[in-house]
Amino acid sequence: MDYVKLGSTGLDVSPICVGCMSFGVPGRGGHPWSLDEEEARPLIRGALEAGINFFDTANVYSDGTSEEITGRLLWEHARRDEIVLATKVHGRMHKGPNGAGLSRKAIMSEIDNSLRRLGTDYVDLYQIHRWDHHTPIEETLEALHDVVKAGKARYIGASSMYAWQFSKALYTSAQHGWTRFSTMQNHYNLLHREEEREMLPLCADQGIGVIPWSPLARGRLARDWDATSARSETDEFGKSLYQEGDRKIVEAVAQVASSRGVAAAHVALAWVLRHPSVAAPIVGMTKASHLDDAVAALTLSLSDDEVARIEEHYTPRSIVGFR
Repeated sequence: MDYVKLGSTGLDVSPICVGCMSFGVPGRGGHPWSLDEEEARPLIRGALEAGINFFDTANVYSDGTSEEITGRLLWEHARRDEIVLATKVHGRMHKGPNGAGLSRKAIMSEIDNSLRRLGTDYVDLYQIHRWDHHTPIEETLEALHDVVKAGKARYIGASSMYAWQFSKALYTSAQHGWTRFSTMQNHYNLLHREEEREMLPLCADQGIGVIPWSPLARGRLARDWDATSARSETDEFGKSLYQEGDRKIVEAVAQVASSRGVAAAHVALAWVLRHPSVAAPIVGMTKASHLDDAVAALTLSLSDDEVARIEEHYTPRSIVGFR
């Protein structure tokens, strides 16, 4: 495994990040398709054996049980200093006031809850899961700065938002001398390329490491358009992300893959990895083949002609995934 720097930081990460939303108590938090601890164990072990050291979860995934399972399995098979562990804060974790969002109270409570569930004293990357329209960004950034200074997080990151919002956050951090966001976890794949307009150029200019979520478009780029999976049949959020016109892109990916004699997932991931700002796509895994596909994509180099063939059917669309 060849490791890469995470943006302009000195942190070395594998160029594939395991998305741990796939792990959790099935049915908790609206994820009936998630894998329990025994089912997740061989995937975590296999990822570690392949040289992957980067794992991403969130407090809200499966009502916190994703963090619990991820932590137990990682420390069962690896030393803490070998792992780059990321989690997120923003989603609702309990009823009533202050049960969600990015207030100082929420952040200070949720970092401790995440560390307890993960079974660790710190996370390597602590990310805001979305923008909080009800909390001043100054309050959020100062709280995150204090989390870092307390030794509970090594770096901080952000997730899907408008480029102007991210720019505002970076500027505000600089103004106050607070810890700066090092990463952007955004929605980027062959079916959703709107990030190329503003967010990715901003990240390139500011030295931000990009770790896209859903690089395979919830699996749509890895299978025939009309095929379904247990997740796709129950993933209401995923159903809102893509459109019928994307069929042509999926078919073009399949054609390039067939001509190369590889799986469609290899081609779709290799395309994401081509972007110079992308450090490590976040890949969800529920089968050993998903891990194999991710690792195989690292050695697949697409020609300019192949890239043109799979990009030609893309049409502009509204930003989806966070509004």
